[in-house]
Amino acid sequence: MDVGAADFERGLPVMRGRIHRAAFLALDMEFTGLHSTFSQNNKPSLFDSPVERYLKARQSVQRFTVTQLGLAIFLNENPNKYVVHSYNFFLFPSTLGVTDVEFTLSASSIQFLSRYGFDYNKFLKDGIPYMNEVQEKMLSQHLLEGSWKVSSTLDRDVLKKAIDEVTCWIATAKEEETMTLQDLSGYQMIEVQLVLRHALQNVWTQPLGDSKVMVKKVSPQHRQLLENSSYDFCQKDLILLSARGFTNLFQTLVKAKKPLVGHNMLMDLMHLHDKFYKPLPESYEEFKRNIHNLFPVLIDTKTVTKSIWKQCLFPRASNLLEVYTVLCSSNLNPEDPMCPVIAFASDCSRYTEKKSPHEAGYDAFLCGSVLLKSAHLLLCRSRDDGVEADPSFSQYLSVLAEYLNKVNFIRGGVSSINFSGEDAPCQHPPALVVHVRGWPGLNERQIYQEFKALCRFDVRQLSKNQFILLSNKFKHVRLVLRDYKQHPHLRVSFYRHWRHSPSVNCLLQVSSIVALWSLLAFVLGRAP
Repeated sequence: MDVGAADFERGLPVMRGRIHRAAFLALDMEFTGLHSTFSQNNKPSLFDSPVERYLKARQSVQRFTVTQLGLAIFLNENPNKYVVHSYNFFLFPSTLGVTDVEFTLSASSIQFLSRYGFDYNKFLKDGIPYMNEVQEKMLSQHLLEGSWKVSSTLDRDVLKKAIDEVTCWIATAKEEETMTLQDLSGYQMIEVQLVLRHALQNVWTQPLGDSKVMVKKVSPQHRQLLENSSYDFCQKDLILLSARGFTNLFQTLVKAKKPLVGHNMLMDLMHLHDKFYKPLPESYEEFKRNIHNLFPVLIDTKTVTKSIWKQCLFPRASNLLEVYTVLCSSNLNPEDPMCPVIAFASDCSRYTEKKSPHEAGYDAFLCGSVLLKSAHLLLCRSRDDGVEADPSFSQYLSVLAEYLNKVNFIRGGVSSINFSGEDAPCQHPPALVVHVRGWPGLNERQIYQEFKALCRFDVRQLSKNQFILLSNKFKHVRLVLRDYKQHPHLRVSFYRHWRHSPSVNCLLQVSSIVALWSLLAFVLGRAP
């Protein structure tokens, strides 16, 4: 179900009710870009520690924005049936009185979304506004001080025209006479009222439904009475409610404390923090604490399915739709009367007729479905006598206990980020060291290109003529050791920290010099 700004406020109470009744929630996002190329060293690497990766990703999150957020609400209607309300929210940063938000577009990401039918008109023209706590505080301060600033050039032109019309009209109008301003859209209806009220003490304004504002000439005394009445549509709280937009629903998600499910969800969590809560902190540990406080139960289906592949000979799948298809296949999941039934609610029926990969609402549904099917497989494997009764969601959570709050870490120093504890180191194949002889001037990029045709390695320069290679596949390590055994310029061997580390070598050299001087001093001291 697509939701834009025009429908959001009207549907908010119903969505809030469903969230509070949900068994769990599944989330997916689409962005204007994924990895920033602003810095040459910003690409993910196998050498990255969680802190290094977080700082790289933080730069990207600050440069890009969310175009679409998918939320699938899984309601447990009976022990064995889940009804899914899947929403596709188009989002656009709030432009009401806050500093004009800037964001970057990645050409490859825009092309990718276009290929899958993303509607950029809905994103640009009907995107639901949102803001984080810092932006809301700025807006609140502007409203309190009356220091209103219109950031959009288009809105400034519309407001200038409206003020000119009202100024000409009010010079000859009598008290209680009215006029109507038309063709106002979105925030223009709020901004024109605030600007007119601030500039003219003898006018009153009131919205008249879609795109119209009524302007009335009143006495200053009457104006004061109207400002203190409950009929004032420009009250600070109402304006803030409108400007917060999707952030109102985000706050509902936080208060509900339901299990939140995603797939490779680190970037999703970082955008949630940055766009709807607070700007991302510099501290990685602070980010982890904040996310855990907001969402105490996280489940990353990538972390879960990686384990299932090892335990249940789960076929490899390259994307979320393939994972879902494999889990639904009769070979892996034969007819099981206890297997959870997943059905779309009537307002999401188009997903039953057509697969829509990389549409956030559909991918959120896939995340939740993969979770239920994976949990059921694990529950069946944990019981030798099979599952006797319809499993409850709490039973599924119990078999998923070891995966809770562990978010997949793609190609890095740990296998997952643990939001409720210490990150566990990843077991990579042994690192290799490349010694260069008779081939001067080689850099990391040239070494990468040299090995790229054979396999995939990440490269880091160790010294002038030495480079470390790191892979996440043992077969690639074996290939390189075999194929480069007789290379005339490159000698490849296993990396040994005590032998190849520059810091260890430096320490050994210093120790040797100190030992030599000590020996010399001893010898000279013994001489007559």
